Amino acid sequence: MLTSAQIRQQFLDFFKSKGHHIVPSAPIVIKNDPSLLFTNAGMNQFKDYFLGNKQAPYKRVVDTQKCLRVSGKHNDLEEVGVDTYHHTMFEMLGNWSFGDYFKKEAIAWSWELLTEVYKIDKERLYITVFEGDENEGLPPSTIALEAWKHYVPAERILFGNKKDNFWEMGDTGPCGPCSEIHVDCRSEEERALIPGSLLVNKDHPQVIEIWNNVFIQYNRLKDRSLVPLPATHVDTGMGFERLVRVLQGKQSNYDTDVFTGTINATERITGQRYDYSDSKHAIAFRVIADHIRAIGFAISDGQLPSNTGAGYVIRRILRRAVRYYYSYLDYKQPLLHQLIPVIAAQFEQVFPELHQQKDFVAKVVKEEEDAFLRTLDKGLKRIDDIIAGVDQNNTINGKSAFELFDTYGFPLDLTMLIAAENNLVIDEAGFKEEMQQQKNRSRAAGVVDTEDWIEVHNTPDKGFVYDDVLVHTLVTKYRKITAKGKEQYQIVLAETPFYAESGGQVGDNGYLEFDGEKIWVTDTKKDNGLIIHYTNQLPTNIAAPVKAGFNIEKRLFTSYNHTATHLMHAALRKVLGAHVAQKGSLVNEEYLRFDFSHFAKMTDEEIREVEQIVNEKIRENIPVVIKQMPKEEALQLGAMALFGEKYGDTVRVVIIDPNYSIELCGGTHVMSTGMIGVFKITSEAAVAAGVRRVEALTGSAAFNLLYSQFAGLKEIAGLLKTKDPVKAVEKIVQEKQDLEKRLESMEAKQLAAFAKELQAKVQDINGVNFIGELVEVSNADALKKICFDLKSNIANHVFILAANIDGKASVVVMIDEALAAAGKLDAVKIIKEQATPLIKGGGGGQKSLATAGGQDASNLLQLINKVKALVELI
Repeated sequence: MLTSAQIRQQFLDFFKSKGHHIVPSAPIVIKNDPSLLFTNAGMNQFKDYFLGNKQAPYKRVVDTQKCLRVSGKHNDLEEVGVDTYHHTMFEMLGNWSFGDYFKKEAIAWSWELLTEVYKIDKERLYITVFEGDENEGLPPSTIALEAWKHYVPAERILFGNKKDNFWEMGDTGPCGPCSEIHVDCRSEEERALIPGSLLVNKDHPQVIEIWNNVFIQYNRLKDRSLVPLPATHVDTGMGFERLVRVLQGKQSNYDTDVFTGTINATERITGQRYDYSDSKHAIAFRVIADHIRAIGFAISDGQLPSNTGAGYVIRRILRRAVRYYYSYLDYKQPLLHQLIPVIAAQFEQVFPELHQQKDFVAKVVKEEEDAFLRTLDKGLKRIDDIIAGVDQNNTINGKSAFELFDTYGFPLDLTMLIAAENNLVIDEAGFKEEMQQQKNRSRAAGVVDTEDWIEVHNTPDKGFVYDDVLVHTLVTKYRKITAKGKEQYQIVLAETPFYAESGGQVGDNGYLEFDGEKIWVTDTKKDNGLIIHYTNQLPTNIAAPVKAGFNIEKRLFTSYNHTATHLMHAALRKVLGAHVAQKGSLVNEEYLRFDFSHFAKMTDEEIREVEQIVNEKIRENIPVVIKQMPKEEALQLGAMALFGEKYGDTVRVVIIDPNYSIELCGGTHVMSTGMIGVFKITSEAAVAAGVRRVEALTGSAAFNLLYSQFAGLKEIAGLLKTKDPVKAVEKIVQEKQDLEKRLESMEAKQLAAFAKELQAKVQDINGVNFIGELVEVSNADALKKICFDLKSNIANHVFILAANIDGKASVVVMIDEALAAAGKLDAVKIIKEQATPLIKGGGGGQKSLATAGGQDASNLLQLINKVKALVELI
């Protein structure tokens, strides 16, 4: 039986023999494409070629692409682990033609590979082709149909509608009909009973799509019309996990060697056994085996878990996996991080970036697991409170269920399970309504209305010109966009001196001049290979020749910070170790920010040493050499490439002394390091598990900071009348500490005296020792201290002490633990039902001790009397 690695290699080798160039997978995290968070299809990295924004370096390519489908239109998350073939992260095998071969060749090679190389039974294969759509004037795919007839009987060729057999990149953009290949994995007996043709595209778990040949020949415009593309392309995608399942003769993707190694490791760690069933127990194994791949590869490609955007998606996947092992495998400690070495070793030869960072990724995952396991405990306590307050219909309302989902990461089915254990139900409709409201808010915040491109000049696109300050050029196309009610324009030039935001460096601003009329460029960004100039208006004559000039001062100051970032990166590696790798950056004209892998806070000595190294390199005035060279040659020189970046065969290399710093970089830099002037780190802190962040200043900004700090120190010395302000401040701090200790001692004696006075005021109410008083104290903690003093001398007690502190109300309620346990009085209930309405505030605590604070101190005596009345009712 072929292994999954052999199956993958056979695919690549087959298309290499057909003249295809093997290219590496693009990172799973998308950059420079605002329409996507993650690579969700093999075509994403080739989108520029289909759009015509870039010339493809090869007419034919083949690859295996890491994909992630857990958000937006392609969201398979809830099916993952429940069925046998959906995944979050999966591999998409693909062969591609950019204006070269088309339908006949693609179909012929598909059939040859599946039946002659992989030896799949021809009788088990079914084909779908596009039936056409009269409403859009789209003809049936007769060329594909005729091509398939050479290989497949007519009864196994099926027509599919636009939903199943017409592929579109998005609401607009390249699209075209597709021809899918399905395989029937049922037993001979089942196939004899029901023909596979009746089960194609019917979500049958054993009759599955295995390969999709997309023939890109149209462009979808915003008005929904279709226009033919100037060239036709082939875009194919074959799900690797499904292919392995078919070739290894398994009934489930999870039974193949793609996943069995992870499942076996999970068995070994948890002491549980995977039973191949549809139980929650078995689903947990499958969810873990799937999710750890998505988590591991996303982090290794540069996406750290966070509370927003793509980082939030990764955190959700991780938490879903934690919930499954916590609830259904009864494993209460971090598990996922222990699986990172397993998948890193499994994919080392095809996706080496995870293996190269396995320790870092495992550290990030473990810290996320630790955090969520703590949150999970808090969530379980919160659900206990919710259960205690359910309505008479024994229903947990949708708002509470959504709070558990949104705040504590509880998926709805976990809340439903806990509810069922307590003979309760969930208001699912209410939960869905809350969820929809959140989605609507998110969608409204991010909606951008984009018009179609309007072509102006059909001229070759030369892109970014590094060395020119002013460029004479033409507008190739432009369009209007509307975001949050504000209209803007996007302009593309045949060539431009404007640097587009990339690699952490901000985009340029400046001006475009048309026949003497200037319009201002507010920002420059990349979008699907295009350099986009953002403006708030259009010129009178957009077809006129353009003079494009960027803001030179902003570019210069930004370049100081960018070159300093390279100097600092090398210094960090020298001081902290070779494990330091860039995990993010921001370079603008004001300061630089650099995120890097490191597991401990930098000491003051380490920060100082990094500063000294960088400033030494600045004083050496080292020339900054920039070269274009083949990527392999650059890596052999020792150039550092960033994980999660996509590099071409030819790369731009920035060299600052070959023995000090060599990095692949597309940004702008100074000509020599001396131009930077001076470098000063301003802060160092943690931003994520295993990731530290340094911020720094250069040039005049650094000089100004150092000058202001020196001036401040001089002023302090003058105020203290000393030549050694540090020593003087140390003396003042010590004196302050001594005074605070004396004050605490005096306050303690005063509070003890208060307690003694109050003890004399105790009232016996139905056998309960009650004290309710309005007292004068300086802070809310003093009220609690008095209560604890009283508690040590008075049994069977109920105390309520209140104070007006600077016009605001503070309240403490303390109840004897035996009284609270018997359910006769509840301090939290008193605070929430009696105190907070009267003082216009909030509070909480435990049944025996609760506190509150509020804006209104006028009703404190009334509150004390209310509590006294409650005691009288015992």
